Amino acid sequence: MKSPASLPLSTPLSLPNGAVIPNRIAKAAMEENMADAGQVPGPSIRALYSAWAKGGAGLIITGNVMIDGRAMTGPGGIVLERATPRAPFAAWARDARAHGAQAWMQINHPGRQVFAAMKGEAWAPSAVALDLGKHSGLFAAPRAMTEAEIAEVVTRFADTARAAEEAGFTGVQIHAAHGYLISQFLSPLANRRTDAWGGSLANRARLLLDVVRAVRAVVSPGFCVAVKLNSADFQRGGFSEDDARQVLLWLNELPVDLVELSGGSYEAPAMQGRGADGRTLAREAYFLEFAKSLAAVARMPVMTTGGIRRHEVAEKVLASGVAMVGIATALATRPELPAAWFAGRELDVPAQAVAWKDKGMAGLASMALVKRRLRALAAGQGAPRTYSPLLTLIADQLRTKRLVTRYRRWAGR
Repeated sequence: MKSPASLPLSTPLSLPNGAVIPNRIAKAAMEENMADAGQVPGPSIRALYSAWAKGGAGLIITGNVMIDGRAMTGPGGIVLERATPRAPFAAWARDARAHGAQAWMQINHPGRQVFAAMKGEAWAPSAVALDLGKHSGLFAAPRAMTEAEIAEVVTRFADTARAAEEAGFTGVQIHAAHGYLISQFLSPLANRRTDAWGGSLANRARLLLDVVRAVRAVVSPGFCVAVKLNSADFQRGGFSEDDARQVLLWLNELPVDLVELSGGSYEAPAMQGRGADGRTLAREAYFLEFAKSLAAVARMPVMTTGGIRRHEVAEKVLASGVAMVGIATALATRPELPAAWFAGRELDVPAQAVAWKDKGMAGLASMALVKRRLRALAAGQGAPRTYSPLLTLIADQLRTKRLVTRYRRWAGR
């Protein structure tokens, strides 16, 4: 077997359950906010995933799909519940897999990260609101979950995973990062419970481990089960690198096929290259140093994502012992990037930074720019363009208002 330093990006990766990813590049999850009416995938998102399928990534991970239509990360999000019709999802899976890639559905519950305007259910481990300074009021006031609601969430994750397999996806990724519900349980800042779900790290990790077991119990052995985990929250007193290492050791004992390491939350958007604890992240491969350390103790393959856009950086990730290279924003700009690298061609992937003093608004503008590019890709506009962050943010806010109205009508609110 070749040493990690000599592995090319085109090398297939065999997973613990026997499934094979045809190469080492993954299209990592981005929130598209492009659901059709009824919160299901439609022609636009299928066109977007067709572009990524043609682009050559060996693994395509969807943007987060909600396990509960009452709790959404955004009004244009996709929902897959036990009773949701499978046909739109089957068409989505076919397009994502059309060129041989594995297609995994990222499944998620937002917990307290729910916009107040949506009138949704802001469940959380504890009634601790998001601290976003003057922007905190954008989010609903959270309510501490009951034991019955925690059990319901575990069941919902399993139901959505089973539905994803029935629709033709080849795996799921359980989202336990970026400050969403499972990540909130892991965080000592968000989780202040004094029962069996809070306090010690073992208690705080219980929801994640129970969800993994429940999902694995209802899908077939060849269906992949992955986890997205924060390497750290990048908040003082939050989920730390040592915590992540211990959680990974517990995941080693479960049938997990891959762990993606990321970081941050809405309060500390390290996934956009910014922490809230004074640490400065690298310009590319933000979380590589954490991933190298954790990959050394992981029994399953490890993937890292965060700002990667150059071939040499992707090769550096593999050479470090990390098994998969996750690329997100760069594939919104250049969906053909993997195929170009495999053909020995370099592509310029411009990075459009938003350097506003108001970090909260800068984060919203950055996300709006990515979503605008995704919609352009879906519409067949392949060449990358530079957009005005301010005008893009204004247009995104107007679009979001329309989607909120549509969502609330669908949800009966």
